[in-house]
Amino acid sequence: MKNFGISVLTALFILTSCEKDTVEGSDNQEMEVNEDAATFAEIGSITIGGEGAAEISAYDETTKKLFTVNNSGTNQIDVVDLTDPTNPKKLTAISLATYNGASNSVATYGGKLAVALESTIDKQANGKVVVFNTADNTLVKEITVGALPDMVAFSPDGKWLMSANEGEPNADYTVDPEGSISIIDMANNYAVTTLNFAGFESQLAILRTKGFRISKTAKSFAADIEPEYITISADSKTAWVTLQENNGVAKVDLTSKTISAIFGLGYKDFNSTANGIDISDKDGSIVFNSWKVKGMFMPDAITSYAVNGTPYFITANEGDAREYGSYADVKRLAKMTFDPTAFPDAASFKADDKMGRLNLISTEGDIDGDGDLDELICFGARSFTIWNGNTGSLVFDSKNDIDKRSNDFGTYDDGRSDDKGSEPESVVVAKMGSKNILFVGLERADTVVVYDITNPSAPIYLQTIKTGDAPEGLLFIPASKSPTKRSLLVVSSEGDGQVKLFQPNLK
Repeated sequence: MKNFGISVLTALFILTSCEKDTVEGSDNQEMEVNEDAATFAEIGSITIGGEGAAEISAYDETTKKLFTVNNSGTNQIDVVDLTDPTNPKKLTAISLATYNGASNSVATYGGKLAVALESTIDKQANGKVVVFNTADNTLVKEITVGALPDMVAFSPDGKWLMSANEGEPNADYTVDPEGSISIIDMANNYAVTTLNFAGFESQLAILRTKGFRISKTAKSFAADIEPEYITISADSKTAWVTLQENNGVAKVDLTSKTISAIFGLGYKDFNSTANGIDISDKDGSIVFNSWKVKGMFMPDAITSYAVNGTPYFITANEGDAREYGSYADVKRLAKMTFDPTAFPDAASFKADDKMGRLNLISTEGDIDGDGDLDELICFGARSFTIWNGNTGSLVFDSKNDIDKRSNDFGTYDDGRSDDKGSEPESVVVAKMGSKNILFVGLERADTVVVYDITNPSAPIYLQTIKTGDAPEGLLFIPASKSPTKRSLLVVSSEGDGQVKLFQPNLK
């Protein structure tokens, strides 16, 4: 973001300093809450367990409860009283043992809690979405969905409940279920439609030209697709689903219950000053330089919003390897073989303090199929990206701003320089008055960075927030639904089991 002129950046920052959220007052008259989106600060926290204890949280405004995934040696959803966000208290837990599933995600709407459960009997078997009443935690419905539901989400109007079913293979890759997307009709007795990707196999050649990836070990096109995360448009008509290991995003038409398109996300070229990265964990310094390497975006979380009628989706470009049993598609650059024409200087950059330690996607980069690398492809883009929701075209990428912000903040982990840097894991966009505010969770920097993305092509950095260890889940509670009638950011960190709550200052 440092390419902005100082005067323009300052002026735009001033414009963002007074955000207004509209809430209902006690007399049912609308009142405005003036909040500064650049001043989120911690006001409360709760630790619900150890590692893996606080992956994803969901808030129910009808009961003022927070529901948090707890997989730290348990198999339950912890229920937290959020009536006073400065002093959150655990009320009880919903045991999931009887459902033969481990929770990956939670979502709430209208007094209902949905939990995505992968099978604990056979991970490659179909999973479940289990729905509970938020008032008393009683079971409402068990719904069978595809294999390994990794994320669950309600549409804004509450009509649809969706799950992204990752369908990972078993340890020896002998069983690889199809990745799929399930659409549950809430008004039709929870009727479920599960969609696979077999119909797009004929488009593979075109998709490959756009950076879409199918593993060389794939059992089939449909089996290799691995849906990860869902976002649904404000009008509840369209969803976008990340296909992380495939470097793509699927667009879903909820009206027709069909997958309408797959977008290949292409590559990010790190061979420029603006995209420069710190590439080695053994060079004794943190320096962001350009390197002759490309990254697959491979997004994890996704969020969406619209500006002047145009939809946009935003991705956290984490990157992810396929590692199942003895199979792995990740390998150190120094251990690879290079095309002598493309890389006549290979001997010089294979050192540990150069590019030698960089983790590459070992199955990519051999363009002519002769057994050596013609280009270097690594995991992730170390950024967030805004894409056009209709066409999948790139509108804005944060380049190396995230890693530089982490370094300036003092939380950049040089030990991850050879892998994915600060590792953008999660994203959520929120409306604060007339502004659209983006929160980006950085798993390895233990922070959230905040941007004003009202103009999709020119986001403005606002602040960096310290979180717990390895923030995984971001949840924004607007002032209109907050127990304090003030905006809240809830950050769930799976490294230390902490849930932290942040609130902006009033103006």
